[in-house]
Amino acid sequence: MRDLFRFLFRQRNNLLFLALMAVSISLLVNGNMHQRAQAISSSNAVVGQIYTWRNEVTEFADLRAVNRQLAQALAEMRNKLHSVPGHADSAQVVYDSTQAQYYRFITAQVINSTTHKERNYITLGSGSLAGIAPDMGVIGVNGLVGIVRDVSPHFALVTSVLGNEFRTSVQLKRTGHFGLLSWDTDDPRTASMVDVANHVPLEVGDTIVTRGNDGIFPPGVPVGIVMEVNDDPGSNFHDIRVHLSEDLTRTAYVHVVTDLLKPERDSLETKVPLQ
Repeated sequence: MRDLFRFLFRQRNNLLFLALMAVSISLLVNGNMHQRAQAISSSNAVVGQIYTWRNEVTEFADLRAVNRQLAQALAEMRNKLHSVPGHADSAQVVYDSTQAQYYRFITAQVINSTTHKERNYITLGSGSLAGIAPDMGVIGVNGLVGIVRDVSPHFALVTSVLGNEFRTSVQLKRTGHFGLLSWDTDDPRTASMVDVANHVPLEVGDTIVTRGNDGIFPPGVPVGIVMEVNDDPGSNFHDIRVHLSEDLTRTAYVHVVTDLLKPERDSLETKVPLQ
């Protein structure tokens, strides 16, 4: 309290000046109709701008909740798409008639990510307690994101599509020809489709989707579109540049995919005798 009084005493001249200026402005405004109208108009403009800023801040703060709601709604739609009638868990399971596989989608928030390293990773704010396990596929609102590498009870580490170690089977939607997706462009918005024979017909704008034969991703998940084809006369394969559907520089929420029939299929395939 003593320090406060000392401060006020040292600033007495400044405080007196501010007080006299406030009184002068008050007398000027109250004694002149024109000045009063100008003051009211100015104060309304200031208050209006403050309310505008407040609304913008509030809307920005609500974006996270809105994005999560949209992601959850999309997960529910994916879960219910072609659901199996009469299944006990039909509200949470997806049936794909072409591959006879069931899938479940878990919504998770991206809390950290990299996009410009040789090996890029994404950290999710959900882990084993939410049902996430290693080797599960991860897709975004618009397309492919990566594969879960490690998990803890509350977090999951995802190997991003943007990594020199990432490989997954993809195919041309129009022709059905397949190859591998590889990130060798150092550009977070593009990748390459490799191992596609040069006799396969290709057009710029062709859609590329997941093949869905690996027990990680469902078939038909958007991957990107063909943006450029450069053929080397000495090579037997196309050089295909792909514009990725999912912008991994701004992904906020993802869906972690569980192939519910993968354990059964893996168990059966282990019985195949080695040649």
